Amino acid sequence: MYIIGSILVSDDVTDESFACNLNACKGACCWEGDYGAPLEEDELAIMDEIYPSVSPYLTEAGRAAIAEQGRYVRNGNGHDTTLVDGGACAYMTLDGTGTAQCGIEQAYNDGAIGWKKPISCHLYPIRVKKNPQTGFEALNYDVWDICSAACTRGEREKIRIYEFAKPALVRKYGEDWYDELAAAVTRGE
Repeated sequence: MYIIGSILVSDDVTDESFACNLNACKGACCWEGDYGAPLEEDELAIMDEIYPSVSPYLTEAGRAAIAEQGRYVRNGNGHDTTLVDGGACAYMTLDGTGTAQCGIEQAYNDGAIGWKKPISCHLYPIRVKKNPQTGFEALNYDVWDICSAACTRGEREKIRIYEFAKPALVRKYGEDWYDELAAAVTRGE
């Protein structure tokens, strides 16, 4: 385990191989599972603010689910993105090949909004667990069988999870933090 600032990074994040392979999984993480994408408290206001610009990118079913349930839903631990009938994320769309796309990210890529997507989606397969008593955050690898092709691709291309997730880690913690993690991993090898 590495401790960078007040962030605990599990060895799995630095040792395991991973690189998304959307050709194989078709973005199944956007429609599989029991909950939507976890949202941080400061992301709730962003979700409210961007929704009018994101709405045109969404499916009719996604817009209907959001109209009925809200732009996000409360769970026992915080808030998640809304789901369509307990399945797909309401913000998910499909491209011409049947691969899941994020309507929020599509709006961002088109310049309609200035926010890429929820950080939990950007960081995936890393999950952040916060300890309110200590102030520490722990970064863990969320092992899921639907990502087996990503593990295979990561092994083949020699990409570890923290390397794959570099843009998201930099977005959340900053370039200096990421450089410190990368240096610690190099020292540990």
